[in-house]
Amino acid sequence: MAITAKQVKELRDRTQVGMMDAKKALVAADGDMDKAIDVLREKGLAKAAKKAGNIAAEGLTAITVDGNAAAIIEVNSETDFVASNDKFQNFVNGVAKAVAAGKPADMNAALKLDVDGQTVDEAAKALTAVIGEKIDLRRFTVVEKTDGDHFGAYLHNGGQVAALVTLEGGDDETAHDIAMHVAAINPQYLDRTQVPADELKKQTDLFTKETVDEGKPEKIVPRIVEGRVNKWLSEISLVDQEFVKDSDKTVAEYAKSKGATVKGFVRYEVGEGIEKKQDNFVDEVMGQIKD
Repeated sequence: MAITAKQVKELRDRTQVGMMDAKKALVAADGDMDKAIDVLREKGLAKAAKKAGNIAAEGLTAITVDGNAAAIIEVNSETDFVASNDKFQNFVNGVAKAVAAGKPADMNAALKLDVDGQTVDEAAKALTAVIGEKIDLRRFTVVEKTDGDHFGAYLHNGGQVAALVTLEGGDDETAHDIAMHVAAINPQYLDRTQVPADELKKQTDLFTKETVDEGKPEKIVPRIVEGRVNKWLSEISLVDQEFVKDSDKTVAEYAKSKGATVKGFVRYEVGEGIEKKQDNFVDEVMGQIKD
């Protein structure tokens, strides 16, 4: 039977697939709209399954504050082009809101949260089918605060980096400024007491060897090493870092001047820690020619 443009438009509006995919599904279903949706669903699941093994190291981060809870998430795609896709952005923001409201205990619970009538897992697979790239909720953190605390959220470069800060006391503007600092400087720990003992020992041993190799007098080696360790700690510890908007103060001193104490922070950068696939451009072009 002949498939009309009106039918194709209706199916596209209901499923968000491309025009040719909608037409092919309607042809396969003899014009039956519900059957066409089933056809697309089956194809979509098959396409998502094929993409499951692909490396998704691009994407976006997002932060949603819901009362005294906040969620910071990272959703990955295979290429950075997808980050500008409206459907992808809407999915990311929808997941962030669902996580902040639902406060899932783990990834399995997060994937079962509802996003516009589908679970996060179902919505990700459906979006994979539409966009043609693997879409993956990689990680999330839920942070809770008291009524007297303040959240500071900052997204850099359109969501390539996200920083969430919690202050005891202070105000939202101060929290936001410190979140900007976290995004820019990338501290590893809140304060030096959080640095693992084995990491501290390893760095101390390294500085000791460097100092001895420099030929420094043996009696002053411990003092020099102590100074270098303290400098290193001030570089990786948030509260000890020079505040980016006022280098005369540390972050802790800036917060104190605003009546606040930094309680914690979370920083996500898209793709950090993922080994990205390195494509050979010549092989890629030759592969397309052969196809």
